[in-house]
Amino acid sequence: MQGFAVRGLYGRSRDLVRFVEWCSERAIVKPSEVTKPILERFQRHLFHYRKKDGGPLAINRQRIWIAHLQGLFRWLAKHNHILFNPASDLDLPRKQRGHLRDPLTVEEAECVLALPNVEEPRGLRDRAMLEVLYATGIRRMELSGLAIDAVNFGRGTLFVREGKGRKDRLVPVGERALAWIQKYLDEARSEFVVDAHERALFLNRHGNGFSEEGLTIMIRAYFKKAGITKPGSCHLFRHTMATAMLDNGADVRFVQLMLGHASLDTTQVYTHVAIGKLIAIHAATHPGAQLQRKPTPVADADPNGDAPAA
Repeated sequence: MQGFAVRGLYGRSRDLVRFVEWCSERAIVKPSEVTKPILERFQRHLFHYRKKDGGPLAINRQRIWIAHLQGLFRWLAKHNHILFNPASDLDLPRKQRGHLRDPLTVEEAECVLALPNVEEPRGLRDRAMLEVLYATGIRRMELSGLAIDAVNFGRGTLFVREGKGRKDRLVPVGERALAWIQKYLDEARSEFVVDAHERALFLNRHGNGFSEEGLTIMIRAYFKKAGITKPGSCHLFRHTMATAMLDNGADVRFVQLMLGHASLDTTQVYTHVAIGKLIAIHAATHPGAQLQRKPTPVADADPNGDAPAA
């Protein structure tokens, strides 16, 4: 598993363990006993699988799961643990180009940001974290991995180390988020410190950096308190940031840099959310966008200046 980020190893190992359990239930106990038809049967299992809420696994989630299996059997074949790779010719489900859920409105975002009680350390910490998510659109794994020296107050930037794809990037933060981070550092972070050597920027009640699951629980709790039922948590702030920038005229290439997308195609999925702005611009600028209406005829005025006779 060399070359993978620690965060990614958990997901891979989880998927592989579940596959092994599925095989064991069918008396398949050795890697050499796994054939292409068995893997295709597992693919059908994933297709028909239903989560606790009754919903199916997303196509992209199924693709990731199969990709993890392909990586395993590729490694087994390379190191001569099996004679051939049964996963080499598997057909992956067609990748879905997501239709993003609705982002938060500006009013909804500001409502959530105003909820933490900033008179106490926990609320001050939460407000700073919410402001960072809203200002930068970083992923939850990137937020949980922020180091205390990631913020450059002089330049107004945030250094994201080993984001998705293990790529570093520098993103602007904005004055308001910087002010809340500074206030948190000055007045609240010391209240959570257990180990003076802990370098995580945001600390939980145990003095450790937040887990991704912990962030999701925290953000969803604030959404529930605000009466927001839109699905998502940290990623909803990511959608909101990207859509807001596009709505206000940002070039999609700059939004791509903010989000840390390797391909512009990935970023362009956000542009459909900004269609309202595009419709308004089209109506205001395209000569054929609106019907040409004839002016309402005005009756001739009386020469003496009186209203026209009935």
